[in-house]
Amino acid sequence: MSEGWFVPDWPAPAAVRALQTTRQGGVSGGPYAALNLGDHVGDDPAAVERNRALLRAGLPADPVWLKQVHGNVVINADGAGGVPEADAAFAKKTGTVCAVMTADCLPLLLCDEAGTMVAAAHAGWRGLAGGVIEATVRAMDVAPERLLVWLGPAIGPQEFEVGEEVRQAFMAHHPAAAEAFVPRDVGRASPATAGTARPTEPGARKWLADIYFLARQRLALMGVTRVYGGGLCTYRDRERFYSYRRDGATGRMASLIWLEPGYSV
Repeated sequence: MSEGWFVPDWPAPAAVRALQTTRQGGVSGGPYAALNLGDHVGDDPAAVERNRALLRAGLPADPVWLKQVHGNVVINADGAGGVPEADAAFAKKTGTVCAVMTADCLPLLLCDEAGTMVAAAHAGWRGLAGGVIEATVRAMDVAPERLLVWLGPAIGPQEFEVGEEVRQAFMAHHPAAAEAFVPRDVGRASPATAGTARPTEPGARKWLADIYFLARQRLALMGVTRVYGGGLCTYRDRERFYSYRRDGATGRMASLIWLEPGYSV
């Protein structure tokens, strides 16, 4: 495993393997330095191919890459061909590597407590509001209380600025989602200026959103409470993580999960 990558810290069964890449350890240059795994962001295709080869060296098979579109489609990665258009994938066969790529959006890795199924989901705010978590849990077809979930690196609540339409989209699903949003003037105020910000029209107000809170809330509503990870801000940790909000032109990291071949549950 390349220096800088890390294994999620969660009590997954021994048969389950997971890996989170960072921007460290690859060959890309410029704004994509160094381990960009995205082949759709303007990087040199040869560099991306080399980066993916470096990643592949530590995996049982090539990852099942997805064409992510901020939706809620979930595919069965076992035997999947090409690059399916989806934002989540699950697998029951050993050696099938589910993967999602992110650079601020929230990656989720899931497994059942028996170590017989894994899944990966990509949740930007549109996918999250559109039900990608719910669709993934349903596709796994496992009792929610038997699921474990790890939340990977995403833009943190101090940096994720959104508009009123985003807040309304989440509150329409569950009014308590309002707890995940802090007015930008409050969230960004310094001690010297707190309370002096001028009010704005309600429709124009900006909010700081906690995508981790929103994901945990939706999981809890599905009956999934064994949730781990969270708290790693891609925007603030420039050395380790890519961030589209911070940099614009940038690379993509991968969150990967699979069932270890040859392991008996």
